Amino acid sequence: MVERIVAAGREVLVTRGYDGASTNRIAAAAGVSPGSLYQYFPDKDAVLTEVLDRYLDAMEARVSRAFLDSVAVAGPGAGTTTTAVRATLEALLDTFSEEPDLLRVIVEQLPRSPGGRRAAFAGRIDDLVTTVLLTHGAGSTDAARAAAWTVVRTVEHLTTGYVLERPGFARAVVVDELTALVAGYLDARLSGGRVASDGPS
Repeated sequence: MVERIVAAGREVLVTRGYDGASTNRIAAAAGVSPGSLYQYFPDKDAVLTEVLDRYLDAMEARVSRAFLDSVAVAGPGAGTTTTAVRATLEALLDTFSEEPDLLRVIVEQLPRSPGGRRAAFAGRIDDLVTTVLLTHGAGSTDAARAAAWTVVRTVEHLTTGYVLERPGFARAVVVDELTALVAGYLDARLSGGRVASDGPS
């Protein structure tokens, strides 16, 4: 029953938007009575939160795994940054492209609020990138965190933009451009085995 309700919640969220979603519409899409829905979820927000949590959990696992696997395979040294960035971008674009309708609703109608689920997801990816930077010899935690924050927000914005705007060029071109942008930035911020803290090199 829960799975039916969550699937219906996703359907209604995509077709009606957040404001247009209601427990009555979700119940109807699930083929259950509103009373039956309330046995499992207290309101529409609880259903839609479950939809969002599942989506972000799957994305986080996939992106984190791709990033960590690429770092482990490449190891320290030349090419590590480019390899990790490219693998992460590919995983992110794969995930975004699978459910672009849901992605659009999340980006356009569910702004990221401090302490919210989307902010927590971004924060965990920040921590992952920061850890990798520090592992590669970054001397300043603050500078590493700033670099990670900059990279994560840039990648999030540009990859969602590519999926939702559908510009007229191939995905491989976007991956090449973003890899050059992000890897170039990170390599420039790594100076003498540490993240530079005195401005661009």
